[in-house]
Amino acid sequence: MRLRMKAALAGCTLWLGCNAPQTTAVGTQESAVTVDYGHGRHDAKTSHVLLVSIDGFHDFDLANWVNDNPSSALASLVGRGALYTQAWSTGPSDSFPATLAITTGGSPSSTGVYYDAAWDDNLSAPGSNCSARGTAVTYKENINSITNGSTAADINPAFLPRDPDNGCAPVYPHSFLKVNTIYEVIHNAGMRTAVADKHPAYEMLNGPSGTGLDDFYGPEFNPGKKDIMKTQVNDDLRVTAVLNQLDGYDHTRTTHVGVPAILGMNFQAFNIAQKFSGYTDAAGRTMATAYVISASGKVPTGTLQAMQHVDQQIQAMLNKLDANGLTSSTLVIMAAKHGNSPVDRSTFHAIDPDATFKPMIDGAFGAGTTGTVTADTMALIWLKDHSQAAAVGDLLRAHSAAIGGGTVYVGAEIDALADGQMAGNPGRHPDLLVQPDEGVVYTTVGSKICDHAGLREQDRHVAMVIAGGKFHPGSTIDQPVTLQQVAPTILKALGLNRHDLDAVNLENTHRLPDGDDGDDGDDGLDD
Repeated sequence: MRLRMKAALAGCTLWLGCNAPQTTAVGTQESAVTVDYGHGRHDAKTSHVLLVSIDGFHDFDLANWVNDNPSSALASLVGRGALYTQAWSTGPSDSFPATLAITTGGSPSSTGVYYDAAWDDNLSAPGSNCSARGTAVTYKENINSITNGSTAADINPAFLPRDPDNGCAPVYPHSFLKVNTIYEVIHNAGMRTAVADKHPAYEMLNGPSGTGLDDFYGPEFNPGKKDIMKTQVNDDLRVTAVLNQLDGYDHTRTTHVGVPAILGMNFQAFNIAQKFSGYTDAAGRTMATAYVISASGKVPTGTLQAMQHVDQQIQAMLNKLDANGLTSSTLVIMAAKHGNSPVDRSTFHAIDPDATFKPMIDGAFGAGTTGTVTADTMALIWLKDHSQAAAVGDLLRAHSAAIGGGTVYVGAEIDALADGQMAGNPGRHPDLLVQPDEGVVYTTVGSKICDHAGLREQDRHVAMVIAGGKFHPGSTIDQPVTLQQVAPTILKALGLNRHDLDAVNLENTHRLPDGDDGDDGDDGLDD
């Protein structure tokens, strides 16, 4: 595949490729304003970082796509960059902890964030007077004041957990995060920051200071998340934001502010397509072209069309870099947050978590025993009384068939999983983790055919490629790397120090190797 790519791209100019598909970039071809980001920088390798993620995009998806579409945008990116064939998502392999891995350099063990729906012993319930501690903490569409919110201003504080130790004040997502983000470090160095993601709750990327993002856009994707075409439209809102920013405007195209030092967006359509269309074969070699469930009332489409649209929109962003003379000064990172499983839909087995875990636990130990349960391709369970964890574990093991088989982990047993990524955080640490048999998805019959969050390869082995800066074109890096390593890599590219990130220091996170012989990503203490 690498030889084919080099031959196909020989003599091509920048990102346009030899036979790049024609796409329509939103907005006019105005010249961008490039800001001098000299303040606080040393040994800078690039001026801008474009960070793009494709949820659900496995490593094998990228390999197959590039092989089958050598003139595609992603093929161009791979041909001009470093391809990481052993990139791994977090445990749990969910968007929230994975996004934070990319942007803090840390896993849940340091960020304190296990999922977008979790638990905290020390906080109080939304709308309460804080007389009782211990509450489910959910940061997704549930906290919006309007259905189609898009900014932090669209978060309703009445829907947020409360902090008894801070005057019963609402806890915004950024205040729940325990460590700082790359956006805070970059912003504090005098550079402009921007991001576009799928919920207003992603204002969490502001970091604990609440000031890391100069331009945040989070158009809520939930209303259309069971419709592939509607999700594409939602993705396009974020692409438009990036195109406006690459022209030197804010995401609304209202104010001319200069191209951010870091910007980027997240694609959801491919992820949604897998849940309702998937693949035609057990190995995931061929993407389906139609819904296999939940097709009524929707425009006929499938996983293949969703991927084609994603590639076209990536091409639009790469074209914009070219048109504005930004390609040579921009590091482009494509890092998927998670995969999905099962790829082989013949192995799919649905188990309704709401009818299983809480009724079973509370039925045996009394109403109110269960704090909260988050379940997709694995289940995380929090109890109000942590001392009951071992007994609840025995109960679940005794009803193995009902919970999907697999393995039940209790307390400290969880800490040994995923290289310790879920260790620590008393008061937030899950009491039990259930990794069911392969193919089990905790959902209702007919609602989806795959999901993510588990610790298996299909959930965690993701696509990653980096192009620009000092990353060697056409190189393949086969050593295992993690999403956490993206954060210090970004800071290094912008001439900043990885040790300005709390999680990097806590977990000793190295930057990514760049394809240079002998480069393992460890720059020592003074990079």
